[in-house]
Amino acid sequence: MLEKVVIANRGEIALRVLRACHSLGIKTVAVHSTADRNLKHVGLADESICIGPGPSVDSYLNIPRIIAAAEITDAQAIHPGYGFLSERADFAEQVEQSGFVFIGPTADVIRLMGDKVEAIRAMKEAGVPCVPGSGGPLGDDVDENLRIAREIGYPVIVKAAGGGGGRGMRVVRTEAHLANSIVMTKQEAKAAFGNDMVYMEKFLENPRHVEIQVLADGQGNAIHLGERDCSMQRRHQKVVEEAPAPGITPELREEIGKVCVDACIRIGYRGAGTFEFLFENGRFYFIEMNTRIQVEHPVTELITGVDLVREQLLIAGGEKLSIRQEDIVIRGHAIECRVNAEDPDSFLPSPGTVKRFEAPGGPGVRVDTHLYDGYRIPPNYDSMIGKLIVHGPDRATAIARMQLALAETVIEGVKCNIPLQQRIMADVGFQHGGQNIHYLEKRMAEQKAKGEK
Repeated sequence: MLEKVVIANRGEIALRVLRACHSLGIKTVAVHSTADRNLKHVGLADESICIGPGPSVDSYLNIPRIIAAAEITDAQAIHPGYGFLSERADFAEQVEQSGFVFIGPTADVIRLMGDKVEAIRAMKEAGVPCVPGSGGPLGDDVDENLRIAREIGYPVIVKAAGGGGGRGMRVVRTEAHLANSIVMTKQEAKAAFGNDMVYMEKFLENPRHVEIQVLADGQGNAIHLGERDCSMQRRHQKVVEEAPAPGITPELREEIGKVCVDACIRIGYRGAGTFEFLFENGRFYFIEMNTRIQVEHPVTELITGVDLVREQLLIAGGEKLSIRQEDIVIRGHAIECRVNAEDPDSFLPSPGTVKRFEAPGGPGVRVDTHLYDGYRIPPNYDSMIGKLIVHGPDRATAIARMQLALAETVIEGVKCNIPLQQRIMADVGFQHGGQNIHYLEKRMAEQKAKGEK
C-alpha cells in the first residue's frame, strides 16, 4: 500500500484523488500554483507546496518542480489526474527514474498509445477493430496519397499522429483538395504538437462516440467495466456523457469489452484506461486510447459500484486486480453534465469570484466540484468547474433527475453553461437517445438561426 501521494493536478479531479487517498489511509501532498492557493483540496491535504506562478507552463507542466515536491515531502508516488502531464510519457519516465511510482501506465505504453499511427498498428495486431485507413504515416508522394485515398474511399480525414482534443484534423471530400489538406494538416501538427506526421482514415459521416473503460494491473489481469456514450459534443469536446450507451446490447458489450481486455494484456497495460471508438451501423472502430482517468469516469462508477481512482491507487501500490469480470454488473443508468464557467451562448470563459454556490441533492445525485462561496476562478486554466452526475434505475429517470439537479444548482458571480445543459436534457432527440457526434452542434445552429435560447 502506498503511504503518501503527490497530487499533480488541480480543481475537481485533485479533490477526487485526495478523497480516494484518504479513504485508503494514504497521506496527500497538494502541489499548486500561486493562483490556486485557495483551492479546496489544498486546504484538505496533509501537506501542500507551491510549485510556481499561475501559468501552467511554470507550475502544473513543470516536471522538475513536481518531482522536487515529491522528494521534499518523502512521497512515494505521483497521481497525474487528467490533462496537464497525465499522458506525457517523458513525465512518467522521469517520475519512475527518480524513484517514485507513477500512478498510471508505463512510459512505454503511454508513448505507444500517444502516437496515433503506432497505436492503430498495435490495436490491429491485438484484434481491435479500426477505421479503414492508410495503415501508417503519409509521405510526400502526392500520387501515392491519392491512391491511398481512392482505396479507402472518400470522404477521408487527415489526422495528426500526435494530435488530440479535436486539433490537427481535416475532412477531405474530393481528390482536388487532398494534397493541400495534407500539407496544411502537417503544418498545423508541427506547430501544435512538434510532430508533423499525419495519417489518413475513412471519415465516418454519422458515428457515435462510444468508449470502453478498462482496469488492468500490469500483471496479466484486466477487466472492462462497460461502455459510455460521449456523443454530445461541441467542437470535438464532450459536453454530456452517459452510461451505458443507448442501444448497445449485452452481447455487443461483452464482445467489444473482451477485445479491449485482451489488448490490455497484450500491451502490458497498468491502471485505468479508456478505449475510444466511433460506432456506426452496429460496428466499433478504434480511434485512440486514453491512458489516464477520464473526466467522465463517475458515470461508470455509478452503474458498476467500482471506485476507479481507488483501484488506480491499489494497482500502483503493487496489488493484483481483485475484481473479476463476473463481478461487474451494470445497474441502472447514469448521466454526467460538465459545468463550465463560460457564457452559455458565446462560450467565452467567465473567470471571477463565485459569490454564491448551492449544490443539488436528492436520490441518485452526485456533485464533483471544488467550488465554494467566495472561491475565485482564475483565468489561467480550463473553464470546467465541476460535474453533475445522476443515477437512476433507467435512462428516463436519470434524465428527470438531471433536469431537477440542474434546476437546483445555484452559481452566482460568474456565468456558466447550465442553461445549455438544460436545453440538452429537454431536447427530444437527446431524450430518444443514440444521437451522433454532430447532433448537438446541428441543433445549436438550428436554434441560433431561429433566435431561440
